[in-house]
Amino acid sequence: MVSPLAPVEVARAAQDQRPIYKDASQPIEARVDDLIGRMTLDEKIAQITTVWESKTQIFDDRLQLDPAKLAARYPHGLGHFTRPSDAKGAVSPRVARGRDPRQTVALVNALQKWAMTQTRLGIPILFHEEGLHGYAAVGATSFPQSIALASSWDPGLVRQVNSVIAREIRVRGVPMVLSPVVDIARDPRWGRIEETYGEDPYLVSEMGVAAVEGLQGEGRSHDLRPGKVFATLKHLTGHGQPESGTNVGPAPISERELRENFFPPFEQVVKRTGINAVMASYNEIDGVPSHMNRWLLGDVLRGEWGFRGAVVSDYSGVDQLMSIHHVAGSLDEAARRALDAGVDADLPDGLSYGTLGEQVRAGKVSEAEVDQAVRRMLALKFQAGLFEHPYADAAQAAALTNDAEARALARRAAQRSITLLKNDGMLPLKPEGSIAVIGPSAAVARLGGYYGQPPHVVSILDGIKAKVGDRARIVFAQGVKITEDDDWWADKVDKADPAENRRLIAQAVEASRNVDRIVLTLGDTEQSSREGWAANHLGDRPSLDLVGEQQELFNALKALGKPITVVLINGRPASTVKVSKEANALLEGWYLGEQGGHAVADVLFGDVNPGGKLPVTVPRSVGQLPAFYNVKPSAHRGYLFDTNAPLYPFGFGLSYTKFTLSPPRLAQARIGPGGTTSVTVNVRNDGAREGDEVVQLYIHDKVSSVTRPIKELKGFERVSLKPGETRTVRFTITPESLQMWNDKMHRVVEPGEFDIMTGNSSVALQSTTLTVTP
Repeated sequence: MVSPLAPVEVARAAQDQRPIYKDASQPIEARVDDLIGRMTLDEKIAQITTVWESKTQIFDDRLQLDPAKLAARYPHGLGHFTRPSDAKGAVSPRVARGRDPRQTVALVNALQKWAMTQTRLGIPILFHEEGLHGYAAVGATSFPQSIALASSWDPGLVRQVNSVIAREIRVRGVPMVLSPVVDIARDPRWGRIEETYGEDPYLVSEMGVAAVEGLQGEGRSHDLRPGKVFATLKHLTGHGQPESGTNVGPAPISERELRENFFPPFEQVVKRTGINAVMASYNEIDGVPSHMNRWLLGDVLRGEWGFRGAVVSDYSGVDQLMSIHHVAGSLDEAARRALDAGVDADLPDGLSYGTLGEQVRAGKVSEAEVDQAVRRMLALKFQAGLFEHPYADAAQAAALTNDAEARALARRAAQRSITLLKNDGMLPLKPEGSIAVIGPSAAVARLGGYYGQPPHVVSILDGIKAKVGDRARIVFAQGVKITEDDDWWADKVDKADPAENRRLIAQAVEASRNVDRIVLTLGDTEQSSREGWAANHLGDRPSLDLVGEQQELFNALKALGKPITVVLINGRPASTVKVSKEANALLEGWYLGEQGGHAVADVLFGDVNPGGKLPVTVPRSVGQLPAFYNVKPSAHRGYLFDTNAPLYPFGFGLSYTKFTLSPPRLAQARIGPGGTTSVTVNVRNDGAREGDEVVQLYIHDKVSSVTRPIKELKGFERVSLKPGETRTVRFTITPESLQMWNDKMHRVVEPGEFDIMTGNSSVALQSTTLTVTP
């Protein structure tokens, strides 16, 4: 007679029979290998496709999951699900309100329960969301737009903001976000400039690294930690300088230009963080669209930089190889070309990759190529711990979304993002007398593209009223409308009626006639500067002038003879030459998020001393384009009848106090090509108020084998100083700070002399010389 096994031995025997892929103690590579070996071809294809616009076909009439419809439509499982927080796909949340935290968790959990218990292999679903400057969902916190955060010149702040974004997304059961954007923005006509961290590769690199560290956690680990999400680095590359400034346009950029300016932010993130996902860009480079660019995605990204994660398509980017670029005659061919280049997942609906199963069976595609893409997507699921922890907690999601800590951070981020461009002494305002608050963005909180639906937003008018209470009389008038609608999602964009605007201008003049001071908001709506993702959904503009009758509004108010402070709320640099000349004070806010109104009031009335700096050059007109600070020596020789100087330079920003910076001092004035040295600068607050200054380090190679920029940012630090306080800021100059791509396209440090320049903008600099010996 055989003795019965003890319960512990039964459990151990059952565990021994468990598939390797279900054993969390096994290495991820072994788990992936085991699972791949058990999968059918159709199950593999399911893992590299996704669902978005067709998601309503698996919902009932109440937009709740219908398991029967789900099983019938996806008999081989569902690998990837796009944006579970929205109602039904690519529809404006103003038309179809998205799901709140509890509703999102209910959908995520229902989908995961089906995937884990009702599919043959129990493979969990990978979800992704948008989180550019806050989770783009109902109830989530809305932070300042990326270009505003870049104006803070504060990577630590960017890290904190993205940590909260990660927390609010992950708590709903979603482990992946399509952020950050690390394109350098070199054409302000391009509507997506708001999504970037500016024009400079070093600044964008530092902000991009900080954003990824906030989303995923610091260090090089590829395993997802609690409260974190996979970042998706986008868009590789050239996207930020499209031909004619139009989204998706060709990027006629040389390899040298790519390596010196467009590659560095991506390379830095790949080499310094645990980034697991990269998104290809829509544009072509030298005739080759990025979604089929084997050199870009293979030789450079995976080869030179050592990236081992997944490459995902931009939405419909694979399909566009056929529909826009005409390098594929069918979706089948588009799928082959993208898969061959190394694109692992077809977002958002898998239209092209859905053909791969039949193509493998027909011998047009090898199953080994499919397996490679599937491996990378499965690795993300194992690294996220989805096989062990696929479900979310609805109560926790509700409690951690837009909590007090997140709202306080949103206000602080907005405060640190505001940049003072002009002040004749009008600011800070005194909370007394009468103030007219005027303009199209005075009574509405503009959030910028990829906005969410925060539970409460604060307009500038709200913020000013809350700040002054009954100490001052506040009057309001809209002044003008910019566009008839401001829904970022809506396809059609109509400028506001000029006749109606002139009636509103007259009302604003009357409202302002008897006040002491005017605060005027000018700029954009979410429609006048945005992503132009289709021919029927445009967002780029051929002009940098203020849209519509905004200049007329300023002129009419200026004629009253009242002191005017202008607050720019916009998505792109505006060529506000007359406004800049005639306004008493000028603030650049960009889009400041849900707490922007409080932050603007904090700055206007002096509770916060502005310390932001411009992350882009502001041109005087579109005729100066391209206009960025790190130009080559032969650029910008001059124009007839006008200056070639920008309206405001890169790195510029004023304060309510005055700072003095010493000349830079080198620890060693001579080093070898592999050597390092340090440069120190004393910064002193000579004013009567505490304030922030951003000390900036620029380097110029005096003589080189190929032309080099006249200056390049290589370091910065934002410091806070009390009145009379002095701080010493130290930067380390390494070979990486001095290296270049020579005439043989090798990355080297060439011996010679270098200008080492420090200051508080790209034009206010003091210099010393560093010699690099052979």
